[in-house]
Amino acid sequence: MPEILRTDPNIIITGTPGVGKTTTAQELALRTGLHHLDINEVVKKHNIGETSSDPDDPNVKIVDEDRLLDCIENDLEEGGQIIDWHACDLFPPSLIDLVCVIRCDNKVLYDRLKKRGYGEKKLQENLDCEIMEVLVQEAREAYDEGMVVELRSEKTGDVDANVDRIEEWVQNWKKDHGKDGLQAQEDVQKDEDDPMFLHG
Repeated sequence: MPEILRTDPNIIITGTPGVGKTTTAQELALRTGLHHLDINEVVKKHNIGETSSDPDDPNVKIVDEDRLLDCIENDLEEGGQIIDWHACDLFPPSLIDLVCVIRCDNKVLYDRLKKRGYGEKKLQENLDCEIMEVLVQEAREAYDEGMVVELRSEKTGDVDANVDRIEEWVQNWKKDHGKDGLQAQEDVQKDEDDPMFLHG
């Protein structure tokens, strides 16, 4: 089966709950035309999450990762997906082009999670995750280090600045790998196949 050449990149936007990853993913989708792939919505749509047995957090879903990957495999192969989830290491590295880990100061994060109504146990678990840089380490272990970028999201304007930066990356990726880049490669190949093509 021939390799499918993606003309749009797949980007993971990940981070501890409350850091602003969904806001970032939504804004990036609006600006770039890429698709916001909200994994929580995929889990709900395909009913692939089981309710946690933790009495302190009954709303948490334990996701069947194999079924999840089956559900989104075609989307990832086509490209142009902004994957929005609190984990990243299950997505195949061969189908991922950039991993953005959104970070946040713990004081700001505490206030955000408190407003969401998080209980003390769940709140502390998420703060510990941020302090220990769990998701940053997870990303660096799963993907080439050059693909992993840390972005801060604490102040007004941080989301816009982060989206500006990712949007610029997307434009550069498309120049190298996207429609324009593939067309340029095809044109060069046609020229090289032409007996009139002059070498050197």
